Amino acid sequence: MAEPSARAILRRHLNALPYFRALVRAVEDRFYQELPLPRPVLDIGCGDGHFASVAFDRPLDMGLDPSSIVREAAARGGYRLVVQADGARVPLPSGFFASAMSNSVLEHIPQLDAVLHEAARVLQPGAPFNFCVPNPNYLGFLSIARWLDALGLRSLAGAYRQWFRRMTRVEHLEPEPAWRARLEAAGFGLERSWEYFSRGALQTLEWGHLGGLPSLVAHRVTGRWILAPGRANLAVTEGLVARYFDEGLPKAGAFTFYVARRR
Repeated sequence: MAEPSARAILRRHLNALPYFRALVRAVEDRFYQELPLPRPVLDIGCGDGHFASVAFDRPLDMGLDPSSIVREAAARGGYRLVVQADGARVPLPSGFFASAMSNSVLEHIPQLDAVLHEAARVLQPGAPFNFCVPNPNYLGFLSIARWLDALGLRSLAGAYRQWFRRMTRVEHLEPEPAWRARLEAAGFGLERSWEYFSRGALQTLEWGHLGGLPSLVAHRVTGRWILAPGRANLAVTEGLVARYFDEGLPKAGAFTFYVARRR
């Protein structure tokens, strides 16, 4: 299958997700197009399977998630096998997988170190582990909190940041040195990392969350986030978010992508 064009990557996510989620997933999808994932591949925290079904031209070998939402992942066809299990207890032997990924999942996991150690156990020596998570800028970039700070209302700004963190279920917001230490303790070496998703992009995501009720209602009623997909219907939406999809890597971003390797 030919490598998709950059704008095609954005469109395929816009066709299935609310624009603010589609934007960040499309940026991450673009990174994965440049990264090898030798088979068999483990996806830690596959969720409903949307990302794998859209980002990769062949099913990944196994999707793992503790939630019953894995039934949706199985139905989407993005995995050869979907398993409902805790990431700290993968029901497969040591050294089974040749690579692993985890797309915007690890930040939600309270028992993070246990999951990283288990990921190292099931990976072969030298296997890559690619993942992305938000970093401290995730809260620092929030527009409403910044406005409140500028007005001297720092307590309200802090309360808003903590509300947004709870609303998006983020447990971990750590800088690169902290992730490096966690990875090394679990048996990985960090090869490289980069920040992405500028302040403007994060604020687009912020306001999308705040105004996302219509999409949520549509999904609850129909099972679909987007009722009328297609390039013509989504042309205005694409025009609004494309500047952030095309922005390249900013000097500072709200998320960080990590490329690690099992030692």
